[in-house]
Parts: sequence; C-alpha cells; structure tokens
Amino acid sequence: MFVHQKNETMITPPNLKPGDKIGIVAPARKVEFDELNTAIDVFESWRLKVELGRNLFKEDHQFAGTEVQRSHDFQYMLDNPEIKAILCARGGYGTIKILKHLSFEKFLKNPKWIVGYSDITAMHAYLNQHLGAKSIHGIMPFNINSENKYSQAVESLKEILFGQQNDVGLLPHKFNKSGNETGTLIGGNLSVLYSIAGTKYDYDYTDKILVIEDLDEYFYHIDRMMMNLKYSGKLGKLKGLIVGGMTDMHDNKVEFGKTAYEIIRDAVCDYNYPVCFDFPVGHQDRNVALVLGSKVELEVNNNRVRVHYFSD
Repeated sequence: MFVHQKNETMITPPNLKPGDKIGIVAPARKVEFDELNTAIDVFESWRLKVELGRNLFKEDHQFAGTEVQRSHDFQYMLDNPEIKAILCARGGYGTIKILKHLSFEKFLKNPKWIVGYSDITAMHAYLNQHLGAKSIHGIMPFNINSENKYSQAVESLKEILFGQQNDVGLLPHKFNKSGNETGTLIGGNLSVLYSIAGTKYDYDYTDKILVIEDLDEYFYHIDRMMMNLKYSGKLGKLKGLIVGGMTDMHDNKVEFGKTAYEIIRDAVCDYNYPVCFDFPVGHQDRNVALVLGSKVELEVNNNRVRVHYFSD
C-alpha cells in the first residue's frame, strides 16, 4: 500500500532526546551482529535504547532475509510509535525490492527519521519526493567501528538526530563552478538514481540541489549514467550539484581517458548553476550526514564551499 502526500511543506521528523528508542533493520544486504556491536555501543552512549529487527540477522543468499522478512521488520519499525528513528544497518542491494510491500500511513501520522545511504537512496527518493518527508543521508551501523566512532561522520549524524543542522563547509576544488543558489536537497548514490530513473520512485529534479556519490564503478559507467541525467533533461532542471566521493573507480584495459570527476565536470559544463567537487559524503571516511528534503543554499566561490540549511 502506498500513501502519497504532496504538500509544499516537507515533514520534519521530531528530534531525538535521551531515553528514546531507535530501531535497526536491514532492508538490503545481510549483516552479522559482530558487524553492528560497535554502533550499538555508540548509540547507547548517546543514551538511546536500541531495538533490533526480529529478522535482522536472517539470510537469503546475499540478502538479509526474504523480501517478506525484510519488509516485516521495516513495517514494524514504521508502525511502532515507540521507535523514534529507523537506522538501516547497511546498503548493498535490495531496498527497491521491499518498497512495494510497505505502508507509510502510520509513518505520516507519526514521522520519524530514516537513516542510510548508498542503496538506501531508493528509500530517500520515495520519502522525499512522494511522501514529502525529510530523511538523513548518513553513516550506517555497519560502517561504525572502533576507529571512526568519534569521527565527523558519526558526530554529524548525532547532531542531526538530536536537532542540530549545522552548515557544512569545505575548501574549494579546482573543478568547482562558482555560484549561489537555493533549492531542495535530494540525491544520494548515482547508480541507484540511475536505476530508478523513469520509475514511480524517481525524483523530480526541478529546482533541486542534487548530491551524488558512488563506489566501485567503471569510468564508462559513470559517463553513461551522467549522460542519462543530461539527456533526460534532469541536469538542466537543477539549481546546483554537489559531487561527493567517487570511490574505488575502475578503468578498462583500453583506458576511458577521464577520471570520474572529469566526466562529471564535462557533463555539467553547459549549465550556469554552482557545482562543487570532493564534498565529504559517500563511501569514504568523510561521510557527513545530510538532511535530504531540506531547503538549502549552495554557495561556491574561489574561497570556500558552503551548504546552509534554512530553518522551517
């Protein structure tokens, strides 16, 4: 069952407070408890209670259980009023396969933060575009370990969950394109955005600030996906582009001839909106949490890059 909401004002889930309960589910790839225990310790140190999905550690080949099992866990967390945020344990592949099973009717009456990145981009698109709800693109429990538990990625997630939306700033990159524009922040993993193009889960890119990142792709795949965004007219509708990590890219024996950043730079060279590269988001240690669905200002100049959140 799908519940569509088309309001101009985006739903902002309530901030967490000490003593609140959060849920961890795995909507995509399988996961083991040992891969989550550090994250659980971190969340408990924030004085949060953690509830694990009943099927969290099930296996169905590469998936964290069957579609029915994964959907059941997510639906339980959506419907349970005691759960104040839902953290996706990890990405991989599979989120798109459970969306059709989910009802967001109770979620809309009792909204809560949903957190994840990578494959969770499909969930973000549905939440932001079709339900009119904000969500958090940020580090997942699987990624939290003893070495990074005090990192900017983890601390930025905590700040947003507990009510702080701080500006994100960084030094300029040589490929940046200067400008200052305001729009709604959308996006996530480039491959997932490409995979939902033309489907009922797709974003409307009009007047949006798009953030993209990717992992483990060939350069010609990056070019193919950027050409899709360009020739479908989506790039031309944007107000700005934020390019995060393009991590562990590959080339063929016969070289493509451009890096991922060069491919993206050339794909957007005809547009006049601001573009920034090397933004701290994606499959990397520098994965700052972002509130998708928020109205933001993207400022890019010769001295700095800044993403500023507007208050509701």
